[in-house]
Amino acid sequence: MYGSDSIPDDPDRTAFRKTEKYKLYYDSTSKSVRKKKLPRPVDLLEVIDFKSVSETFARTGELRCGVTKVENRFDKPVFGLDECPGFYFIPAALRIEEECRWIKESLVSFPQPPNRTNHNAVYGGIHNLFNAAKNKQVLVKEDSVADDATFHNHKWASSEELDSSVNGDNCKPVPAAVLLRKLRWSTLGLQFDWSKRSYNVSLPHNKIPDALCQLAKKMAAPAMAVGEEFQPEAAIVNYFGSGDMLGGHLDDMEADWSKPIVSMSLGCKAIFLLGGKSRNDEPLAMFLRSGDIVLMSGEARERFHGVPRIFTDTEHAEIGYLEKQLSDEDDICYLEYIKTSRININIRQVF
Repeated sequence: MYGSDSIPDDPDRTAFRKTEKYKLYYDSTSKSVRKKKLPRPVDLLEVIDFKSVSETFARTGELRCGVTKVENRFDKPVFGLDECPGFYFIPAALRIEEECRWIKESLVSFPQPPNRTNHNAVYGGIHNLFNAAKNKQVLVKEDSVADDATFHNHKWASSEELDSSVNGDNCKPVPAAVLLRKLRWSTLGLQFDWSKRSYNVSLPHNKIPDALCQLAKKMAAPAMAVGEEFQPEAAIVNYFGSGDMLGGHLDDMEADWSKPIVSMSLGCKAIFLLGGKSRNDEPLAMFLRSGDIVLMSGEARERFHGVPRIFTDTEHAEIGYLEKQLSDEDDICYLEYIKTSRININIRQVF
């Protein structure tokens, strides 16, 4: 999940793994422990930049080799790839106000129980995680069963309220800020059971918000057959911090692969890898920026894909405009999070 100090030289690695060269690696030549390690420079010349593609097309009407313009009813261009039917890229699809709204919803509302997160296995459902982190609270056990090292019965407490007797010997208080940084995913709508790799319709859940459903339906239109409408039934929200990555994988648990996955990017810029039907097929690399939408349907659903890198440095993160939008005192907590993070909301039609 995290970058390392050296790039492994393994001739048996697949083509997909070799293209994960874009991962965050650090230079470790300095002997001084006081000197901060710097990210190792990486060659980005081969990365497709759909922002540049869109700007060039608007100016000259020309497209780079392998990229096509998709006819659509949007006020923004939609692009595809000659070699990957069913893949659609909509650069800057969201308005700034929409980006900020879904950043806030992803942090405050979407991880709320009964929706599940990666924390459920240890802590059960955690209520109000983001607000607790904002208020510098810690998670403590409510009971004192000495041999139980889980937090399924817990509450938030301030540092002034902490009492070592509350937690027994096995469960130290956990700062909300730590839990927020370790938040990796949350699920909306029909809940995905990661242990069984299937949807469990019996699990309680909150419905996907109507506004998000309507947005997904609108954005999915280029990938839908004439007369059909996308039906959002489930969503997985991924949270990335510095050094985090998502290895090559397939999204193959939905019944009808002709229906697209609508993938929304928020926050720091990332690199997205789109491979082939085998891990031995060398993938294409492309930038994903906040507000971009990717659709994957049909043949594109059969291709391995992943995210080897997000950029959190000021030069490459490219979220200065969000900093201006989130400059109010009430929004500083969201800004501090998103300055070093990426959020991906991917919405699916399950049946």
